[in-house]
This record gives sequence, structure tokens and C-alpha cells, in this order.
Amino acid sequence: MAAPKRGRSASAQSKPGRSLALILIAIVALTGGMFLSGNKTPRLGIDLAGGTSITLKAKADQGSAVNKANMDTAVDIMNRRVNGLGVSEAEVQTQGNDNIIVNIPKGTNSKEAQQQVGTTAKLYFRPVLASEPSGGATQSPSPSATPSGSSSPKPSGSASPSASSSSQEKASSSSTASPTASATSQGRAVTDALKAGSTPTPSTSASGSSKPSGTPSATPSASSSAGTAAAKLQAQYAALDCTKPAERAKVGGAAKPGEPTVACGQIRKVWYKYVLGPAAVDGTEVKKAQAVFDTQGASGWQVQMTFSSSGAKKFADITGELAKNQSPQNEFGIVLDGEVVSSPYVQQAITGGQAEISGSFTQQDAQSLANMLSYGALPLSFQEQSVTTVTAALGGEQLHAGLLAGAIGLALVVIYLVAYYRGLSLVAMASLVVSAILTYVIMSLLGPAIGFALNLPAVCGAIVAIGITADSFIVYFERIRDEIREGRSLRPAVERAWPRARRTVLVSDFVSFLAAAVLFIVTVGKVQGFAFTLGLTTLLDVVVVFLFTKPLMTLLARRRFFASGHKWSGLDPKSLGAKPPLRRTRRPAGPAAGSVDPKEA
Repeated sequence: MAAPKRGRSASAQSKPGRSLALILIAIVALTGGMFLSGNKTPRLGIDLAGGTSITLKAKADQGSAVNKANMDTAVDIMNRRVNGLGVSEAEVQTQGNDNIIVNIPKGTNSKEAQQQVGTTAKLYFRPVLASEPSGGATQSPSPSATPSGSSSPKPSGSASPSASSSSQEKASSSSTASPTASATSQGRAVTDALKAGSTPTPSTSASGSSKPSGTPSATPSASSSAGTAAAKLQAQYAALDCTKPAERAKVGGAAKPGEPTVACGQIRKVWYKYVLGPAAVDGTEVKKAQAVFDTQGASGWQVQMTFSSSGAKKFADITGELAKNQSPQNEFGIVLDGEVVSSPYVQQAITGGQAEISGSFTQQDAQSLANMLSYGALPLSFQEQSVTTVTAALGGEQLHAGLLAGAIGLALVVIYLVAYYRGLSLVAMASLVVSAILTYVIMSLLGPAIGFALNLPAVCGAIVAIGITADSFIVYFERIRDEIREGRSLRPAVERAWPRARRTVLVSDFVSFLAAAVLFIVTVGKVQGFAFTLGLTTLLDVVVVFLFTKPLMTLLARRRFFASGHKWSGLDPKSLGAKPPLRRTRRPAGPAAGSVDPKEA
């Protein structure tokens, strides 16, 4: 008699130990990665860990009105700005018609994000007309950041990044102005430069003089109004003391793009004051800026910029003019919110639409400057209304209450499983433990990987997932019990129930995951944390059911306690109302055709 063919499912499940070993290896690897990375707990959001809440009020700028479109654009740029620094769960949302609320959770780079979100004015590239240390500080020799075009050789030079958060440096060249340059010569340079126009032209200076070389000559036809404006700006520059926060707040921010202005910038904890010409390039012309490490040369960290087509032409024009001058009038100031965040010099025109600012940047300085160049242009100006420190006390109380509610719900689920499924409840509880371990470890790893932070809605999503996971077990257990009610023994019942239960579990989890994905896409802020956690735990439910619950059930079906239908196994045929075993009955063979019954003979 030929042996019966083994079904494909039976062959696949002949070695359930492989699936169990696979998920065990995954748990060990993920746990090891969690400990090696030093992130033993998930990152917490602002409602659980505390942080800073900033209220900004929009102000109508030149050519820009406070309307919904501009507010939405500002929210989008601020959101990318703070998250560009690796700050997760940062909430940026409008309040009313002209307010924006920014919630920054406590953690890595949160102070940097707080400073950058406060610098909300537009970004401009302005030519430097004059500069010197402010407040009686002595200028120390400080090399400069040097931008270079991709199509031209890179000029020599280095940089002295600031200790501040804005990656600022003082530019100089081989013909740097003497530190002892007099205020008279500086004032004459300012006056002549303003009369000459936005891009001063070089002139010859006396040899050996301590005055800055490259001082432009005044245009004979300069109008009296220009002279009055120059004198006013010169007086403002002479009286400016950038070491005083009150004076720094008065300059730079209110200047129109087409007008010269005075501004401040900090290099190596020393404040410098600047006279800047009209804006030559708008920050909106910067398509992309990124911090990269120069592995080929000795430049170290540098910032690479890519301009739009119109911005490339403007940048080539201004750098071509500046390259004709000597320090400091061969520099351009990168101005954000009225403050000079960088003032590199140029030695030749930079064409091609690409440039790099190189120097002795640290990684943080380069990334900070690149972030401001990328996301610094806003359609509106904003005034900081309030800065509030959010403590984790309230969130901690809510988390405690949420965890208590989750523990009560989990306890009720366990009691129901034990009372109704008895021995099968061990399988369900073991699966819940495996799912909890995977969820915790993956959340801990996602913190530094993608900036995921656990907030209260995310905790709610994890609690909801308990019901989703338990539902998958119940579907499978009920399919097995249905097979036993049909009169089958446990081992074939486990295998026959799996295909039908598998389809139901996949359809249910797909609907749950689809809802989480849609919710994540169409919402912002904390609700996204709920959607992300719900989607993550739904995927893990599929993994656990396929690689742990089903193989474990296959192994237990071979144990006598379950296979014999013990009353505490949850699979007792009598308590389930099982039918008698299905057996084939034979019909007795009738008399042969044409035969005669003996009784009738």
C-alpha cells in the first residue's frame, strides 16, 4: 500500500524550532544593539521628559502680509529647521491668526533648536564695508572661511569658528587690516563706501600705513542725501557696542534688503561690529546646504552650498566684485535675523552655482550653519512673545495613570484567557511577553536612529496594541477548537486551523496598519506618535504570530497534556462538545445478481 503524501503545510511545520530560534536570535541581537548603543530606554517626548514651549508672534514684513499661506509656510520651514538638528517630536503649529507655538522636548540639541527657532528673520548675503572688534576688544589673528566655486581653484585660508551656536567666524586674508586701525580711517571707509554704492571699488593706500587697505574713494557726484545717510550710519557704527544685548537687539533686524545697515557677530567669544551693504543674494536663492567632511584635504568640516539659477548669477556677480577688494571689503556677511553668522572672504568670482565655506569648523558648527542656510528664509518676521519651561511632572502623572490603566486592562485580559482558555493562556501570555520585549527594544533603538520619542499618545497606541495582539491569538485558538469540535485530534487540528486563521489575522492587521498609516500622514504632532506606535505594534503582531505563536502551538500539540485533551488544557473534546470521530462505514455486500435466497428456495 502506498504511503500517503505529506501536505506542504505539514512539511513546513515539521521543524518549528527554526522559527523559534530565528525570533530568539532577533531578540538577542536587538537587545545587544540596545545595550551597545547606550540607549537602554526609549527617548521621551516633551510631555514626559519636559522641554521648552516658545510663542512667536508674526509681523508683517516688507512685501509680505500675515495670512494663512505665509503662516503655513513658516510652520513648515520651522518644523524642518528644528528637526534638521535631530530634535524629534518637536511641535510647530499655529495658534490664532498670527501666533506660532513651538514645543521643543528636552534632549540632545534642544538648546540649539531653541536658539535657531528664535532666529526667524530672512537670510541675506550682504557685502562687508567695514568691520572691527566691538567694546574695546583686541582683535586676535583669526583665519577665515573661504568659499570656493566648483569651477575655480580653492583659495587658501582657514576659519576660527565661534563658540556660539551659530558657527560664526571672522574673515581675513594675507592683507588683513592692522588691529590698530584708527576709528577715523574706518569712518572714512564707511562714508566713501556708502557714497560709492553697494559694492565698493578698490583704491591704492599708502604703503606701510596702519589704515585698512582697499579703502574706496568717494564718488564726486554723490548726492547730499546719500552723504547724510552715510553720516548717520557712520555715527551709528561708531557708537555701536555689540557686547551689550540691548544694543544688538536694535540693529540689523529692521533694515530693508535694499539698504545698508550695521550688524553684530560673535567670533571666539569676541563680538564684532559690521557695516554691511545692501543685500546681494536672498536666502531663498540657496537650494541646498549641507555639512560634509573633507576626506581629501586638510579642510576638515565644511559647508557646501548650491544656489538656484538666478542665485548663482547674483552670487557670481557679487563675489567677482568683492574679489577685487582687500580685507575687509572682500568679505560677504551671511546675515540671519540681523546677526552676522559668518563672514568669509573671496579671492575670485565663484561661478557654477556651487560654493563651499571651509575652515576649522567643528561638526556641530558646520551642521548648524548648513541648517540655517537651508531653512533660514521665512516669509515673515517673528517676535518672541514668551518662553516657558515645561516640566515633566504633569506628564509623569498622566503616564502613571495611563500605565496603571494599561496594567489593569492587561490583568483583565490575562484573567479572561486563564478562565476561558486555561492551558492555552500560557501560549497567549508568552506571545504577549515576546511582543512587549520587541516593542521596547525597537523603540529604544529608534530614538537615536530616526529621532523617535515616546509621548503620551504613543503610550496609548502601545496599550491599544495589547488588544490587537490578543485578538490574533483568540482567532487562532478558536479555529483550533472548531477543528476539535469536528472530531479531529489536536495535531491535525493545529495544522488545518492555521491557514484559515492566518488569512483572518493578516486581513485584520492590514486594516489596522492602513488606519495607522493614514492617521500618521494626515496628522501632525503628538497624534503622529500614536499612529506610529500603533503601526509598529501591528507589524510586530504579525511577526510574533507567525514566528512564535504558531511554532509554539505546533510543539505543544506533541505534548501529552495538550494532545490528550486534558480538562485544564483548554482543548478538552468533551467540554467543547466534540462530535464522535469521523469513520468510514461499509455497506454490507448484497446478494449476487441472479442468486436465489435459500429461504425462498
